[in-house]
Amino acid sequence: MAFIETIDYGTPASTSEAEVALTIDGRPVTVPAGTTVMRAAAMAGSSIPKLCATDSLQPFGSCRLCLVEIEGRAGTPASCTTPVAPGMAVRTQTPRLAKLRKGVMELYISDHPLDCLTCPANGDCELEDMAGAVGLREVRYGYEGENHLSAEADASNPYFTVDPAKCIVCSRCVRACDETQGTLALTIARRGFDSVVSASQASPGCQPLAPNSWASISAGGRNWVSRTLILARTDKTPRSDAMIASAGEE
Repeated sequence: MAFIETIDYGTPASTSEAEVALTIDGRPVTVPAGTTVMRAAAMAGSSIPKLCATDSLQPFGSCRLCLVEIEGRAGTPASCTTPVAPGMAVRTQTPRLAKLRKGVMELYISDHPLDCLTCPANGDCELEDMAGAVGLREVRYGYEGENHLSAEADASNPYFTVDPAKCIVCSRCVRACDETQGTLALTIARRGFDSVVSASQASPGCQPLAPNSWASISAGGRNWVSRTLILARTDKTPRSDAMIASAGEE
């Protein structure tokens, strides 16, 4: 069966009947009130890099790759969590944004396994795609510092293997578990650098961070939002910098 590629607008559509007029990269755009800048840009044909955003889930703003510039506003807000406003002037592609996005992507790649050529996601990986989109060619930070590369995979579930070493903690699977399935079977345990996707206490027989804690978790609807994550059943996990150059040339 052939795979049909569809446009992912990054955030859900607004149901408002009111409309808002703005400009994105100099082009006039009219969208329903409540639409995010990310979705409005996608509707206008402007591509904004993203990793945690998908139009089947509510905006989350964790990856910090979708930064934009808005005239009259300080900083570079995340386009996935910023609603459009009348008269807003948005820039999605500037030298400043390019530098910021490349820096964010370097951090992701610096803590990712260098096994792209043998990875099941080779050729169908969002992190790889985004590395190419931001023009990343090298990682300045090296791989000698503290990282998650030695994290062991959990194969306790008969349907999929969870590899935390490849997880970028975008929370897509956790959010799908909550918003789509309503099971709350997954959670983000710990904080900061130690954050990991874990089976939730709400799952019978599972305790956060316990060995084989994924044994009784069924992937269900979470697989289709885990293209940047850790489930080996679909295993749409990022590739390392070994393939970054080719990603940008495809």
